Amino acid sequence: MSGAAGARLVAAGIFLSRLTGLIRQKVFAYFLGDGLAADALSAAFRIPNLLQNLLGEGVLSASFIPVYARLRAEGRAAEAGRVAGAVASILALASLLVVAIGITATPVLVDLITPGFADTQRALTIRLVRLVFPGIGILVLSAWCLGVLNSHRRFFLSYVAPVVWNGAMIAAVLLFGPGASSADVVVTIAWASVAGSALQCLIQVPSVLRLDPALRFTPAVALGGVRDVLRRFGVVVLGRGVVQISGFIDTAIASLVSVGSVATLQYAQVISLLPVSLFGMSVSAAELPAMASEVGEASRVTEALRRRLDRGLQRIAYFVIPSAAAFLLLGGVLASGLYEGGAFTRQSAVWVWGALAGSAVGLLASTMGRLYASGLYALGDTTTPLRAAVVRVVLAASAGWWAARAVPALLGIDARWGVGMLTAAAGIAAWVEFLWLRRVMTTRIGRTGVPLSRMLTLWAIALLAGLAAVGGTRLIPSQPAWIVAAVAVAIFAAVYLPTTRHLRPNDARGP
Repeated sequence: MSGAAGARLVAAGIFLSRLTGLIRQKVFAYFLGDGLAADALSAAFRIPNLLQNLLGEGVLSASFIPVYARLRAEGRAAEAGRVAGAVASILALASLLVVAIGITATPVLVDLITPGFADTQRALTIRLVRLVFPGIGILVLSAWCLGVLNSHRRFFLSYVAPVVWNGAMIAAVLLFGPGASSADVVVTIAWASVAGSALQCLIQVPSVLRLDPALRFTPAVALGGVRDVLRRFGVVVLGRGVVQISGFIDTAIASLVSVGSVATLQYAQVISLLPVSLFGMSVSAAELPAMASEVGEASRVTEALRRRLDRGLQRIAYFVIPSAAAFLLLGGVLASGLYEGGAFTRQSAVWVWGALAGSAVGLLASTMGRLYASGLYALGDTTTPLRAAVVRVVLAASAGWWAARAVPALLGIDARWGVGMLTAAAGIAAWVEFLWLRRVMTTRIGRTGVPLSRMLTLWAIALLAGLAAVGGTRLIPSQPAWIVAAVAVAIFAAVYLPTTRHLRPNDARGP
């Protein structure tokens, strides 16, 4: 299967899962708005996500997939099965331990991550975190299933599986939410998330067992492949831990901005992560096992990696540049169309727009950076992404603290705009990380990337498409928010896609 074909399958699965994620957030917004309970729920999911990020998909993609895929590429299928089973057993034991510690230490974690929460809001957050934690532990095993499936180039199931997780929460809120208090609604969501986690894992297990009958679920750390995974795992866990700290810092700063800012950040991230997932994660996920499976002479492997990186970067630029332009010019329209209704007001959408506009600053850098990191992982280099992530987090934290707290006061604007300043600061830091990763990759395999002229052309056309969409929305101001958003997206696509037809990557439409 070609990289483009694999990326399309990943993108299709991610699109469906993200679509249900948007529906989930729409339902949450209707019942919760951006008030106290919404803040508590956003923080409650953020804290246990530490476990998922440390032991889950990103870490396994960097440490497990390259080893497992290479063993299979070398014809050592039996050894690959033993390694995969051992990794699953070790992950299960580690997850149980971390879940137990997390539930016990929840009050301390809540105070660290959301220092602005107090009294009822703090107590509700503690309760939600303890409910959600076991489900996140199950999702770690779901990520292991994803690693096995991706290594066998079975991309769709693993990335569409979160649909059932989202579906469980949507169904629970629609069934039990009407007439309930906001506190009862978020508790219902927490319970439903655990049930959804179990379903997400279980629907992948039959395919995993069928694809690799050599699986042996024993924690055999003496196996050479397992030691290799664990060696990579430790460095990547540090890198993911650093990235996770960045997310915690963002949440902590937002909690100090004003009531509702944590929820605003969460609503914006659901939208801003969509292009990162669709076009960054899909390309990176499809290319990592392919790059890791390249064997032979060093010159041939280097040339193959360079070709894959260049094609992947072109696909990312073609789709992410217009996404960034849309967030900048149409963020408020998109937020209103997706969330407005019930407790989520037009003003709530304005705050989300600010956060989306800020995220547009680093959207391209963070997405391309994922692919460069995957290339380095395929080469066995887990240290460079760690170092780059540390620098990014330090820059984002220091600049974000100042920007979110000081800039609105200096400009004499509402403090809630600080969330947008926070995401913009993170975007600047993402560019520093991207440039570092690209420089190291250049020293390893030669020059890679998208020509500057192509990038500038895509930006010019995307901004033109955004301005045309803004003009179109001015003609229908009295229509429901979702209709205005649909018209804006249609106009944007009608301008951007035909105009850039000659700039599409060669494999954007075929293998």
